[in-house]
Amino acid sequence: MTDFTGKTWFITGTSRGFGREWAEAALKRGDHVAATARNTDSLDDLVETYGDAIFPIALDVNDREADFAAVAAAHEHFGRLDVVVNNAGYGHFGFIEEVSEDEARAQIETNLFGALWVTQAALPFLREQGSGHIIQVSSIGGISAFPIVGLYHASKWALEGFSQSLAQEVADFGIHVTLVEPGGFTTDWSGDSASHSEELPAYADLREKTQSWRASRNATPGDPAASAAALLEVVDADEPPLRVFFGAAPLDIAKADYASRLETWEKWNHVSLLAQGGS
Repeated sequence: MTDFTGKTWFITGTSRGFGREWAEAALKRGDHVAATARNTDSLDDLVETYGDAIFPIALDVNDREADFAAVAAAHEHFGRLDVVVNNAGYGHFGFIEEVSEDEARAQIETNLFGALWVTQAALPFLREQGSGHIIQVSSIGGISAFPIVGLYHASKWALEGFSQSLAQEVADFGIHVTLVEPGGFTTDWSGDSASHSEELPAYADLREKTQSWRASRNATPGDPAASAAALLEVVDADEPPLRVFFGAAPLDIAKADYASRLETWEKWNHVSLLAQGGS
């Protein structure tokens, strides 16, 4: 495969949603894809269509040792890695008081630690070749927060934090980092792949209001298939962004949220100075 001139991808969570669409888009244009899924049977049709261009790998990203083995196997199989996409994840629904310890740990294990382990596994290969692009699938929920998905937000805010540090740490090695921050899309994020805490009656009214608000905000969700063209533009850019929204809604949400933060920080700046001992 030394004559291959396209990109080689490693994508987690390719059984459906963004991961599936992005893997297929890369394959359609002639790239190579190491595609991970808990059950690789979901990739059989892509193997039938694209043959050796796709390398299916059974993987639970919660398993750190398996993550390192999967990345190493992909590198050995294709000879290099150009784009590493941490897409595997899910949403957990529950007000903070409702979330159990097991639910909280499971959410963080998958959405944060899964991405961390894959990132750590890929970095030695990317550093050695002096190039590469790590795509972290975050969310508008990685920079803003809403009721009933607090632990999901916690996982994505943490992903945002370590990825911004990472971008500064690896820039001199020729490695780019991009946080993709989608709004509402017709993926299975809030469907069968989501988990839910046991409901407390005290939150019944707020739950109803929150669900109505969410429904109104997602009246016209984005199409995951359309997002593939956007991702390809990002990975083909000479200077890709650290952060990029996917969808029409996130920019307005971010503007309102950050305007509110700045207003509050300015209003309470006298307390900030007081804490430092200023006048």
